[in-house]
Amino acid sequence: MRVNSLNQPVLGGEAAPKIVERSLTRRLGTWLLAVVVLLLALILALPVVLLFVGTSVPLVISVILALADLMLLGALLTSRSLLVSLVSFGGIVGVSILAIIFSQTFASTPAILDAQGQPLPNSVTSLEQVTLGGSEQWITIRGKDVSNPVLLFLAGGPGGSELAWTRRYLGALEDHFVVVNWDQPGTGKSYGAVDIAALTPERFVSDAHELTLLLRERFGQDKIYVLGESWGTILGTWLVQRYPEDFHAYIASAQMVYTTLNDQMGYEFALDMARQEDNVALLEQLERTGAPPYTGDGNFWTYAGYLNVLNSYMYRNAAGEGGSDNRLFDVLLAPEYGLIDKVNWVRGLDQVFSTVYPRLGEIDFMTNVPSLDVPVYFLEGRWDVNAMASLVEAYHNRLDAPVNRLIWFENSGHTPLYEEPTRFVDVMVNTVLAETQP
Repeated sequence: MRVNSLNQPVLGGEAAPKIVERSLTRRLGTWLLAVVVLLLALILALPVVLLFVGTSVPLVISVILALADLMLLGALLTSRSLLVSLVSFGGIVGVSILAIIFSQTFASTPAILDAQGQPLPNSVTSLEQVTLGGSEQWITIRGKDVSNPVLLFLAGGPGGSELAWTRRYLGALEDHFVVVNWDQPGTGKSYGAVDIAALTPERFVSDAHELTLLLRERFGQDKIYVLGESWGTILGTWLVQRYPEDFHAYIASAQMVYTTLNDQMGYEFALDMARQEDNVALLEQLERTGAPPYTGDGNFWTYAGYLNVLNSYMYRNAAGEGGSDNRLFDVLLAPEYGLIDKVNWVRGLDQVFSTVYPRLGEIDFMTNVPSLDVPVYFLEGRWDVNAMASLVEAYHNRLDAPVNRLIWFENSGHTPLYEEPTRFVDVMVNTVLAETQP
């Protein structure tokens, strides 16, 4: 070892570069760790940011949590103390947990206001739990006058929730009905109400009837209306078949008729589209998957393989007024849902569909429900190839009912209630309600 004039050691040979290399490696590792911690902190802060859009958390609470996050983030970025950094990071985690809890706790449905911005007298806007089948499930109740007829909406799926959509697109129904939207078991806010693996179609029908009885008693009405959409039409058909005395009328949108045949027709339609468009990759993909029915875990995504083709066809041809491509954002921005509910909305659609839909293969209303003892209104999209319009027309022609109307929506596909909401409300009020009210 050499020494300098101050009798200090001087490194030579290969030692100096190795020390420099180790120093640079340590610095790089420190910087990478800092970047990772910062990214984690920013991700953890996301629940606080989301409080300001699409939740019912009071603004003052959101601002307090945001300021707390900024202070903790500042401390994390500027501190050279490991202890302070750990405490700051832990604080950010705690604030995020509080944000999630508050988003769930303060979830609510918006009030119906008068011209002065005050809650409309005699209106009802409620987000609440009800006991159905021994489990706590969620409903919204909305209407400008509690004495109006009650309309129970049965959403599509299985596993779907549409309370955000009906409020946005069909809000005008609240002028004429008390609109009740039900998050079915395993769905949305009712995601944890039941063991999804044990769900059966019969469970949904039983819960729907129990809810019907609760609504009749609560609003003092002998009968209510039921509106089903897609999967909801299966529930609606069974419901009015078994309990016609409870209902003024049954309204169907995207009526399901014969599930197995319907799905096979949809698959063949998708194959024809792929051939016509000379889309070899899509054709090979569809042929590899094969024709429905599909079973097993995650079959929701298997069905999506050809349903997405049908959706693209309907999207191109149905020129409705509704914002069908924005509906996921409607859910993400819905104040009825806390942050956990929004995640569960997606989870429930996948899991409940994959569990329940394979159990619907025996449905053939042409044969098994040839008559109904209530007025029936089919409000159908002319371009619907999801719930095949041709099957609905055939069922309408065969069905025996006191009133049996098929009303076409020429600019709609699978969801005329959202694609042509203005006309849909008009038909509900000036046809259905006008013809069925005592």
